[in-house]
This record gives sequence, structure tokens and C-alpha cells, in this order.
Amino acid sequence: MTALEFDAQNLWHPYTNVLNPGPMHLITEADGVWLTREDGTRMIDAMSSWWCAVHGHRHPAITAAMQAQLQQMPHVMFGGLTHNPAIELGRTLVDLLPDGLDRIFYSDSGSVAIEVALKMAVQYQMALGNTGRTQFATIRGGYHGDTWKAMSVCDPVNGMHGLFSGALSIQHFLPRPPISFDEDWTDDSSLNGLDALEELLEDKADQIAALILEPVVQGAGGMYFYHPKWLMRAQELCKAHDVLVIFDEIATGFGRTGELFAMQHAGVVPDIVCLGKALTGGHITLSATVATEMVARRIGESEAGVLMHGPTYMANPLACAAALASLNQLSVRDWRAEVDGIAEQMKQELAPARDLPGVADVRVLGAIGVIEMEQWVDPSVAHSLAPETGVWLRPFARNIYCMPPFIISADELSRVTAAMVSLVRGMS
Repeated sequence: MTALEFDAQNLWHPYTNVLNPGPMHLITEADGVWLTREDGTRMIDAMSSWWCAVHGHRHPAITAAMQAQLQQMPHVMFGGLTHNPAIELGRTLVDLLPDGLDRIFYSDSGSVAIEVALKMAVQYQMALGNTGRTQFATIRGGYHGDTWKAMSVCDPVNGMHGLFSGALSIQHFLPRPPISFDEDWTDDSSLNGLDALEELLEDKADQIAALILEPVVQGAGGMYFYHPKWLMRAQELCKAHDVLVIFDEIATGFGRTGELFAMQHAGVVPDIVCLGKALTGGHITLSATVATEMVARRIGESEAGVLMHGPTYMANPLACAAALASLNQLSVRDWRAEVDGIAEQMKQELAPARDLPGVADVRVLGAIGVIEMEQWVDPSVAHSLAPETGVWLRPFARNIYCMPPFIISADELSRVTAAMVSLVRGMS
């Protein structure tokens, strides 16, 4: 039995039908922006391996840091013990994040970081005596992970987890902010979509612990870019009703949108922020839930006294070392110029898709390029064409998109955009 035959019969891949898994590529090496298949052909990883490999694969500085840490201490429990990689990473995150976000809880995946944030919000409200505030508000089109509570705040109709809607906690879903990132803003709440939040908070704030959302960019929920001023007004409304604000920056953090954090497009600082994906440059899994001192202190002063969560691999030293090396790349390289260059090139090279049949929209923000189709896109078509085009794309729903590594060259990026437009032409 070949490796791919065993894979097809025994391994379960994400969002894949085990009876009909579709095309599968056996990757033997990853380096820079390139993935190498078992037959030696190469493909540009236009997905940054689900948006995390911002510095490219097998970055020498990150792998060196991991190798050094591996020789010293791959792992040690974080309960009652600490270590320098966790401390130094914490110092770096506090310096990078907007002022006020300075209490860091490490965990081992983005979805778990969301679970931790939701727990923080509920425990915070309980510490204030608001025992009825156990529910959450969010906006439609959002995605926050695949673990149980995180699924409950993903879009219940068009999201990935509609199948489980009857088994999940019922949350409060608001209309997606209707004004897109580049459109003119209006303060008329009936037009900017904030009227629904106003009404919800007036009626049910005593049931809501927090508002959770992805700032500015909705990722797996549809690659929609909405106006930053919506966040500013939403935070004001939540503060007036003692509802916490949680930002999910797992996909958007560390430069992807053109700002270091997407919240900086709006100049808004949440009560809690979740980080992951690019935190380690895609070399190993790690996430962080970062809260304000107000949230942490209130939980510490409560009857429970402690946050009721503790992952086994919390603050894994190997992952913390990788994260430190990854974040150092953001200081030694001009990542902003890299992202700006990617954005300008994608705007020019994806523009022809606007005039093709079946295209609903073309949009770019930072190092995110999207061709939205009017109909559902079959990802297996892109998967089958990858060896021919030399570009690995993974469309979802109606979106053909890319999130390339920041280090991608202009020629390599042109191959990516050409593959995206070619895929559209093939659907016509």
C-alpha cells in the first residue's frame, strides 16, 4: 500500500469526505514560499498554510531558535513553573500590542484561545455579581474555530457549523456590518448596521457577557472587509452597557491586513484579544489570549480567584522560542513595505477578474486577495490544477483567495494571481 493509499483509507483530513476525499498531494519538503510534492514538482503556498507562515516555511532564524530550545528544554508544565521563553515572549507581546493589553494566557491553538476568552468574560461578569451574563453577541459571517463553545459564536446559518446549531448554546447574532472597508461611512445607525446592536443591548445586556468578533476582516466566514468605524461605535455601545469586547485577531494579527493588528485600523483596544496562526510564523502551534488588567484583576479578586483553564502544553517553551524568533522578523524586516507591495500588485493583477462572467467582487486588503464568485467554487478543481499551475490554492464557499507569505517575490506573486484569474476563466 502506497503512502497516499494509506492516507485515503485511514487518515481523516479537515472538511473532507472520507468516502470521496478528492485530490491529495503528498508534500515532502517546504521551504520559503514553496511546497515540494513527492514527484519533485513544486507549488507556491498561496495560503501560507492556512494563513500562518507569514515569513515562509522553514525560516532559518525560527528553525535555529527551535533547535536551540529543543536541546535545552522542549517542554515543562506551566503550573507552578515558568521559563524564559514564555517571559521574553510576554515582554515582546506587551510591547507590540496597544497599551492596556498586558495579561497574557498562553494556550495551544486559536480555537482554544477563543474558549479561554469566553471563559474570561463569563468569570469577569460573575465576579461583578452579574451571574445572568453568560451569553455572547457577535455578527453574522464570523468564524472563531471548531471547538465547542467557539462554534456557538460562528455564523449559525452560513458558517461551517450549521449542522450543530441545535446542540450549541444559543447566542445573539447581529447583521454583518453593511458598510465595506472602502465605502463612505455614515453615522446613521439604521444605515451603518449599529441599530441592531443598540436594540440588543437595550433589551438584553443583562444576559450578555461580551461581544466577540473579528476586527475589520472576517476570515473563514467569507473574507469580508468591513468599515473600521463600526468597531469604534460598537465598543462605545458595549462600554455603556458593561459588556466586554473580545477581538479575534488569530487570522489578522501580525501584519496580514497592513497594520500590525487589524484593530489598529480603528484605533480601538478591546478588553480581550486572541492571537495565534502567524504568532510562530507557522512553524509550531501556539496561541495567546491577552486581557486588560481590569479583566484579570476582577477575576483574581473573585470568589474563584483563578481562571478555570490550564492546557497541558500551555506556554510550551519550544513554541515560545519559535514565536520570539518569528516576532523578531517583524522588527528586522520591513514587513509593512512587503505587505504594501503585495497589496498594490494584487490590486493590479486581480483587477481583470472584475469583468469576467460569474464574478461578484474583487477585493484586496493588505496581503489578502479575494475573487468572490456568484456561485459556489469547487475546491477540488483548484487542487487538481495545482501541479500544472505551480500554485496551491484552497478556495472555499464562493471565494477564490490568497494569503501569501510576506516574503513572496513579485514574480512568484504574479504566478499566484494568474492562477486565480485562470481558475475564474475556467469556471466561465
